[in-house]
Amino acid sequence: MTGSEETPSFRLAYVPGVTPAKWVRIWSERLPDVPLTLHQVPAAEVAGLLRAGDADAGFVRLPVDRTFFSAIPLYTETTVVVAPKDHVITAAEEVTVADLADEVLCHPLDDVFDWEAPPGEPAFERPATTEDAVELVAAGVGLLVVPQSLARLYHRRDLTYRPLTDGPRSTVALSWPEEATTDLVEDFIGIVRGRTVNSTRGRQPAPEKQQPERAGRSQKPGQAKAAQAKAAQSGRGTPQSRGAGAKRAQSAKPAKRAKPRRRS
Repeated sequence: MTGSEETPSFRLAYVPGVTPAKWVRIWSERLPDVPLTLHQVPAAEVAGLLRAGDADAGFVRLPVDRTFFSAIPLYTETTVVVAPKDHVITAAEEVTVADLADEVLCHPLDDVFDWEAPPGEPAFERPATTEDAVELVAAGVGLLVVPQSLARLYHRRDLTYRPLTDGPRSTVALSWPEEATTDLVEDFIGIVRGRTVNSTRGRQPAPEKQQPERAGRSQKPGQAKAAQAKAAQSGRGTPQSRGAGAKRAQSAKPAKRAKPRRRS
């Protein structure tokens, strides 16, 4: 509409496995007049969404194109192996890549790990999504290697998981197009980084605090007057009082004795 401005809003994308609830809550407390909308996007599509300007920022899985995007790494997830509860690997508390050498592993097309092929024997067919791969594991077709958050997201009662100690890792980051670093993006960066409400944006530094004056260098006006009054009461501290004291000291000197008269 002519002569009017659009209501500001913030569009946040996030990949499956990320839970942005705590940051969204802080946003609603600090910027109640700016609505925040969430968009869950497959990991392989989030970069395209941000490039197209359909989201202002997003929680992504690294790596991203650092020539176009800015990114703040937040945390690195534990990698786990998803397996049926009665599978032999569940007898151990942890699993290594070598333990999977003879196992069939599902490798979904939306795999978040940057490896050409997982260890072990490949499944007959690659499932389209991680969720589909979980269904195959439940059917006894094979095992699945995923970040722990995805294992929790697609949890089933008949499945469990064990940490993979030497497998690849997935790092979650906040990312946005570098040339589109708006004030609202700066606000959200401040929230994610844990800045206080007074320093959320980070664009206006707080005024420097004055250094306290060293003791003995100077006194406040009230302190100086109190010191003068106290000195006056004790007869010290001013030239007049010091002069009066000197006169009293002179008058207090004993008088000279007169010489005795000689007897005739």
